[in-house]
Order: sequence, then C-alpha cells, then structure tokens
Amino acid sequence: MDVGTESRVKAQQAKNDVKPWIRGLARMGYIAKGVVYLIIGVLAFQAAIGTGGKTTDSKGAFAAVASKPFGEALLWVLTVGLLGYAMWKCIQGIKDPEKKGNGTKEIFLRVGFVGSGIVHVFLAYNAVQIISRAGSSSSGGKQSWSAMLLSKPFGQWIIALIGVGFIIFGISQVVRAYKKSFMKSLKNHNMHDQEQWWGKRFGQFGLSARGVVFALMGIFFIQTAITADPDKTKGLDGALSELSQQPYGTVLLAIVALGFIAYGLFMFVKAKNRRVTVSS
Repeated sequence: MDVGTESRVKAQQAKNDVKPWIRGLARMGYIAKGVVYLIIGVLAFQAAIGTGGKTTDSKGAFAAVASKPFGEALLWVLTVGLLGYAMWKCIQGIKDPEKKGNGTKEIFLRVGFVGSGIVHVFLAYNAVQIISRAGSSSSGGKQSWSAMLLSKPFGQWIIALIGVGFIIFGISQVVRAYKKSFMKSLKNHNMHDQEQWWGKRFGQFGLSARGVVFALMGIFFIQTAITADPDKTKGLDGALSELSQQPYGTVLLAIVALGFIAYGLFMFVKAKNRRVTVSS
C-alpha cells in the first residue's frame, strides 16, 4: 500500500470512528464480561475434576471474587465495567453507530442489543448486592419470578416464549461459531497471525459452549411452562449442574467449563480488537 492510499485509509477510519468514550465503554465492558466468564469456567472446571469449585452463575462468580483479598474493590471495578458494557449495548441498539439499518431483521437485532444492555444492568446490580452482603442465592430468585409469572394469566405462555428465545439464541451462537462470523467485528488487519488464530479458536469454542448451555436453559424454561412447576426453571448454574449429572457428565462439564474459559479469553481479544466504528 503506497503512502497516499494508506493516508486515505487512515483518514476514512478516523472519520468513521466513534467517540473515544464509547470505545472505552465497549472495551471496559468486554473485559468485565470476560472476567465473569473466566471465573464461572474455572469454578465449573474445578467442580468437574474434583478439586473444589462449583457450578455457578454470575452471582456465584461475584461471591467468589468478594471472598478474595481486595475482592470488593475488584467487584466495584467489574460493576463499572458491566455498566459500561450495558451502555455500549444500548448505544448500539438505540443510536445504531454501526449503521445496522431499520429493516425487520436489523430492528430485532437492535432490540436484542438493548435487551442485552438491560440484562447487564441487572448483573451489575447483583454485584452491588454481593458487595453490600444483600445478595441471595441465584436459584431462589429465578424460582420466585417464575412462580410469580405462573400465577398470572398467560404466564405459562410467556415462560415458554422465554424458553424458545433462549433456544434460538443458543442455536445462533453455535451457528456463529461454525461460520466464524464473529470475526467480522474485529480489526483483523491490526491483529498478528497468532492473535488472530487464537482469537478465532477461542471464539468458536466459547460461543459453542455458551450456545449449548443457553439452549439447555431454554429447554428447562419450556419444561416449567408445560408442567407449571417453577422448580423446573434453571439458570446458568442449574444447566451446568444438569450437564454434570448426565452420562459422562464430568467430561461434559469439563468441556463446557473450558469453553466458558475460552469465551472469557475471547472477550479480552474482543476488547482489544473490536471494531467500534460507524459505517460510511
């Protein structure tokens, strides 16, 4: 590439770049999300190989962090990061900085971004609860809201739809992993060969594991809707625990746990190389 062409490319990239604070929010959020998945994965892997640990969700991961030296300080950092990620997802959905468009598919995608933002606000709230020692067990919360929904008109249908949504999301994660479409959002031209190779492998393994677990969660939600039994509702911790009880469950749990660790590492790759720009 000659000097003139390189200058034009850099000028176009500068023109398309979003404001630095938005890039900062995105990077901080991906790092926080990566830390959470790393902790969940490590604890699940320890449970699988019998060296301690447990099958847990984000709340359990926060509790594990809080129990360590300087854990509360780290939890505050994670809280800020998760809120940053939530803001970034809402900006993606509302402001559409990457110019996804207003077609039917794109609108659903942008609504999904906002939904992800809201979920991460609740994750940040859970972290603050742990810090203030006001947190309760994650499964109790899930059972209480599912029981509340079941007591309402059309509650079973709503829970069933949530389950279908989880299954669709899980399948989409596996498809993204197979097609390697997640690499399109990265600045591949800025990544050296080893970083790109490992980023691709972490992404494929991590997204696949995440997809399997979310689809399994969806099945539990549908079982809750069919049986009208809130105890059938299982979140991330319940899905991992259920995996461990299957034939060769220890192996399955270990593989999924390693997948979550890979997903956490992919979030670090994404934090460094995510393309946060507006299309021209």
